[in-house]
Amino acid sequence: MNSLAKNNKKNIWKYLNSDEGSAYVFILPSIILLFLFIILPLIMAFGLSFFDVPMTLNSAKFVGFDNFKEAFQDKRFLNSLKVTLIFTAIEVPIQVFGAMIIAALISKNNISNKIFRAIYFLPVICSATAIGIMWKMILHSNVGFFTYSLQALGLGRINFLNDVHLTIFVVTFISIWRSFGVSAIIYVTAIQNVNGSLYEAAQMDGAGKIKQFWNVTVPLIKPTFWYILMTRLAGSLQIFDIIFMTTNGGPNYTTESAVTYIYTRAFSSESRMGYASTLSVILFFIILVVTVLLYKKMNAEEE
Repeated sequence: MNSLAKNNKKNIWKYLNSDEGSAYVFILPSIILLFLFIILPLIMAFGLSFFDVPMTLNSAKFVGFDNFKEAFQDKRFLNSLKVTLIFTAIEVPIQVFGAMIIAALISKNNISNKIFRAIYFLPVICSATAIGIMWKMILHSNVGFFTYSLQALGLGRINFLNDVHLTIFVVTFISIWRSFGVSAIIYVTAIQNVNGSLYEAAQMDGAGKIKQFWNVTVPLIKPTFWYILMTRLAGSLQIFDIIFMTTNGGPNYTTESAVTYIYTRAFSSESRMGYASTLSVILFFIILVVTVLLYKKMNAEEE
């Protein structure tokens, strides 16, 4: 038995010292965090969606599919999905296509382009809380710098964060401004990896800058395009932080996203953790379906 135990320990130690074993040792902390903060809460959300549970989790009443039935009749939840889709429809094309164009313009490694890259990426390193507070102060209807400047120019007072027709566009702009740098820098990296001889060949064939971009750059950075499209789409459907810090879903729920509403139902004074879990499950399946469809489309194009 002792010799068997020693052999097992020796084999385990040998495996951990191999390339494959070392790799698992290094990714083990990430796997543990992924399980604790992603997989486990997801499993709990699926389970809680069939119960009526308060925030304290001190009682639970099995309700079956009643939460799901209520969700599809909940006008506020349906409105939050509508707001989320509007936000996504505005943000994603600008993030995907706008960042591609900007990246093509700043892809060369000269001083000015490096400065522009730093400027675009600067908001990314700031927290959503700081950015939300900053823009809330800038756009404040009474003391905001931007609002005051418009008044000084004789354009009147515009209530950017309390106009039912305008606020959703303002919030979308803030979100794009905050994360635009990530998409642009990823595109820059992809463009810089394109073989320069292909541009030279296209130039010899008489192709100008626009044709080179369309016929050389775009086809060769398609994997990056699909990556940014899927990640930005999933991120937009889960928008929360910027909205929570600027408008908290107002005015009149015109900027209340699906995640903002889920947060309200989970942690408000009338908390219903089970119902909030149901809404989370519905949103999860919406994102899953969209991602799978995009993934299939990407694979079909590559084939």
